[in-house]
Amino acid sequence: MAPDARDLPATFRDVVDAHAASQPHAPFLLAPEPGLAIDYATLRADCRAFSALLAARGIAPGATVSFMLENGVSAATIFLGAMYGGYVVSPINLHAQDAQLEYTLVHSDTRLVFAGAENRARLEGVRARSGASFDVCVAGPDGLELPAGAPPAGACRPDDPAMLMYTSGTTGQPKGALLSHANMLSGGRAVAASLALAPADRVLSSLPLYHINGQCIATVAPLASGGSIVMPHRFSVSQWWPLVERYRPTWLNMVPTIIAYLLNGADPTPGQAAACKNIRFGRSASAPLPPEQHRAFENRFGISVIEAMGLTECASVAFTNPLDRTARKYGSPGKPLGVEVRVVDPTGRELASGERGEIELRGPNVMLGYYKSPEASAAALRDGGWLATGDLGYRDADGYYFITGRLKELIIKGGENIAPREIDEALLAHPAVLEAAAVGVPDAAYGQEILACVVVKPGATCTEEELRAHCLRTLGRYKAPRYLRLVGQLPKGPSGKVQRLKLTEL
Repeated sequence: MAPDARDLPATFRDVVDAHAASQPHAPFLLAPEPGLAIDYATLRADCRAFSALLAARGIAPGATVSFMLENGVSAATIFLGAMYGGYVVSPINLHAQDAQLEYTLVHSDTRLVFAGAENRARLEGVRARSGASFDVCVAGPDGLELPAGAPPAGACRPDDPAMLMYTSGTTGQPKGALLSHANMLSGGRAVAASLALAPADRVLSSLPLYHINGQCIATVAPLASGGSIVMPHRFSVSQWWPLVERYRPTWLNMVPTIIAYLLNGADPTPGQAAACKNIRFGRSASAPLPPEQHRAFENRFGISVIEAMGLTECASVAFTNPLDRTARKYGSPGKPLGVEVRVVDPTGRELASGERGEIELRGPNVMLGYYKSPEASAAALRDGGWLATGDLGYRDADGYYFITGRLKELIIKGGENIAPREIDEALLAHPAVLEAAAVGVPDAAYGQEILACVVVKPGATCTEEELRAHCLRTLGRYKAPRYLRLVGQLPKGPSGKVQRLKLTEL
């Protein structure tokens, strides 16, 4: 019988302390570049020491602290140590543009930012221009200078804010989703339960700690289950299979971009292929996984892939396919995970199976709201606690959900709704295409026409005329893109999700 949620550790401090007491020498974080291994006893000591560091700088629990670092021991210590001490952590995208960076730091009321030396001058420039009062602390990726640790004063509660995560957004200013300890832990535990994670499980993940997937799936889920994580600084095609051989993970945390690049990379060596047999499954989320790539990865590497889906606003948890490979559906993120789900029309009427509308979620992992944005919070959090996701989709007769697009990204050509993903998948079926994404552009006759941007596989050759002919055959004249562009790369957020509304800038 699963334990009652009321009997589980309620805050990040409780979780870390419980593991440090029950399995102090079990590994939690394995950092390949410096070759460090952090066990649960060390994790607790580092979290306490980090809390003491913040207190020594006069920062009271409840305040916001940020980090702008690539993955590593430092980022993990700040991420978990801040929440352990009752602070709110606000990770910053390393690739944020100056305007977004300034807005985020000012809006979040950040008191202290940990960053690499290469970003110090940039952050100090933001501080000078904005008049903000945050300090900058230079840190490398592989460890912080910490004082002798001591238990932090006071105690945090399950409903206290733990993380302030700004959405990447494609238009307007980013919104800061405020997540509590209960939100994040319920999300991590739902993932751990759905994947049957145990202390012996180990994940290989290169997704950044400034993205919700790298946080809640790759870090909080293993923490909740007492397992471990292999966390390289960043993703590398050439290092992925060597890391599998070296660390023997039992599961892989990926996004479709990683899967696409692995498919285009070299085969694992015999030793690496042998280590792959230790892998129970791979998990893919943060963007739709094209069924062709899904099947190709499983067939080539012998690793089954579970497609899932989540949002920043609900701690990266919403849907998952089951562990049972025979019960999964390609092209679907699966069934609800830890949440209630409904599909509604523009009036809020709940729709039946097969009817398409906006997807709404409700559950313990849904955010407290958007920080200092009451209007945005009211628009997203509707009556009854339902979160409006902005995703369009439907539920089939078996209870599996299918996502057809985003409200803001829907292409409306001559009054007909066209899901960009349909265009993407048609292009991805062409053997020369590595990545593809479609978007609507203004058109005097139809209201919108279709633009598709395509990245060709290295070493492959393909012309726009060939791709247009392929689309005419597979999609028909009405849905075939009028405009095609061959590009070097697609604009993406930190998880690898394509930012469609930026395609027109290419």
